[in-house]
Order: sequence, then C-alpha cells, then structure tokens
Amino acid sequence: MLSMKRQILVATMNAGKMAELSAMLDMDLEFKGLREFEGITEIVEDGETFAENARKKAVGYSRQTGLWTIADDSGLVVDALDGAPGVMSARFSGAKCEDRRQLDHRNMLKVLRLMESVPEEERTARFKCCLCLANGEEILAETEGTVEGVIAMAARGSNGFGYDPIFYVPGLGKTVAELSTEEKNEISHRGSAIRKLKPLLAALLGE
Repeated sequence: MLSMKRQILVATMNAGKMAELSAMLDMDLEFKGLREFEGITEIVEDGETFAENARKKAVGYSRQTGLWTIADDSGLVVDALDGAPGVMSARFSGAKCEDRRQLDHRNMLKVLRLMESVPEEERTARFKCCLCLANGEEILAETEGTVEGVIAMAARGSNGFGYDPIFYVPGLGKTVAELSTEEKNEISHRGSAIRKLKPLLAALLGE
C-alpha cells in the first residue's frame, strides 16, 4: 500500500516564495499554496511583531484547511527610525497601488527621505524574517533569520525587490539588489529562517 505524502500549506499566494521554501527544505512533502483553496478567508496581519503575524497566519490558515501550515512575516528594521518600517514594511508609504514595483519605489523613497540627515555610522538596519509552523492552534516550531546591513544613501542595483536596492551589506560591498541570486540566497534572512526550520520539521516528522 502506497503511503501518502504529508501535505503542508505554505501560507502565501507568491509562487516564488513557495518554490524557494520547497527547494530549501528539500523534503518528501507535498506543498500547497493558498491559491489552491477557494473561498479561504484572508488572515489580517495586525500583530505588533513579525513573530505575532507569522503565528497568526500559521494558526489561522491551519484551522481553515486542516493542514500543517508554514507562515512567515518579514521586513526591514531601521535602528535610527526606532525599528520602522518593521511590520509596516510592505505598506510604509501608505500608498495603495496595484503596481508592486511602484509601491516598492515609494516605500524606499520614504525611508531615504527620513534618513537624509542620519550619518553613515548611525544607518544600521537589518532584514528580519520570522517563520511559524502550526497544526491548528498548536505551534509546532518557530524560527527567525536576520541579515545585518546599513541603509545606503541612494538606491543601487536591479536584482531584487522591496528595500533591496537601499540595503547595503558592508561585508560584501554591495546592496542586496547588486548581489547575484546565489549570493542573495546565501545571506537571505528568509533562507536563514528556512534552514533553521528544516531539522525541526524533520524531527516532527520522525525523519
């Protein structure tokens, strides 16, 4: 008798995120995305921290689907802005816009404008990602990943999205948007959180 692969929901509509996570976990699992569930109720991300939002999504979507669910929340944390944009990273400019690139551009411009008078040594920042795996109300595992950097004086590079063009990584001498895809995956905050999740998930599955 053939055993069924365990299905795990990845709480995203983004096919790229799903592909990244499934490739990095590289486990004998069947990953499902939110697009495969018609009529699913969107979980509002109104937590005060990335971890709260990740938990809320993982639990909320797991309850609706009955599947173990992996959810993440991530964004940019700037020390000179008291941690902003933080959980508001995707909507920092307050602009409602269907064009993702245009919204990214407005968000970046707002950060650069707020940082205009901040000296180089005080422009420290980090990208942070929190992951949560839930089974209904039960939190099975949580991980987080960060990458440290500084806010550049101007946007540079085109291989990225969000705040990548203004996030400079001193050790590499480039903004994230100037890195190759391979270099980016190596230091990625999301990649770090996924790599930490893999052994925890394997233990839960008895592998």
